[in-house]
Amino acid sequence: MISQDDTLINTLGIKTPGNKTPEDNPGGETADFGFRRVGRADKAGLVKGVFDSVATRYDLMNDLMSAGVHRLWKAALIDHLKPRASMRLLDVAGGTGDIALRFLDHGGEDVTVCDINAEMVQAGRDRAIDRGVLEGVRWVVGDAETLPVPDNSFDAYTIAFGLRNVTDIDAALLEARRVLKPGGRFLCLEFSHVALPGLASLYDRYSFEVVPRLGRWVARDEGAYAYLIESIRRFPDQAALVARMTAAGLARASVQNLSGGIVAIHSAWRI
Repeated sequence: MISQDDTLINTLGIKTPGNKTPEDNPGGETADFGFRRVGRADKAGLVKGVFDSVATRYDLMNDLMSAGVHRLWKAALIDHLKPRASMRLLDVAGGTGDIALRFLDHGGEDVTVCDINAEMVQAGRDRAIDRGVLEGVRWVVGDAETLPVPDNSFDAYTIAFGLRNVTDIDAALLEARRVLKPGGRFLCLEFSHVALPGLASLYDRYSFEVVPRLGRWVARDEGAYAYLIESIRRFPDQAALVARMTAAGLARASVQNLSGGIVAIHSAWRI
């Protein structure tokens, strides 16, 4: 059982490794960090640095970048989840608590938010306190690839706009299966690959020309938002992610496109 003490639990102690390149890690494995290749062991720290930089303005930037549409996407995720009082939810990469608070607003009573970034978790915890939410939610700092929770302990697992940031997607999917109870639900809300050619070109132009500038003006970090856009382009398409979910042992994997495929909800079950 995860402690309900509100002290943040840092299970990682990762330090940002700086601007290392694959040449700094000769012969080692590499991973995508946006359009760059970096040492596999370095990616988590680099991603942590990105979110350290933008944590306090993350929710505002979501509203600006999507013109508020991210709220509809998250509402669709909650509709798929169908919260109930007896449901135990693990929200991974849950950072500022957006999904967790929606879950509680829609009848859920027990949610654990787990995020690799302590700054994001602190922002979420502060947000919950500001809203008067003092019970029903736990805050844990931990890695999606090595979750600090027991086997078979949750009825549902959600990850919204976080899976593309993990170093090893397949390891994260295996962890999702491990922590779900038999019959548990897996739901991933993530930017995906646009299905409409006309929309795709407009979306690319907006993403690469407008979003980084918003990052500079509002979050004071253009590079962080350039990385986030690049990470979207590197993320597996809808069919590829369904295949990887199935390979991880998640059953009845399916996908629903939202906004023409800009975003997709991937769903599966632990059988």
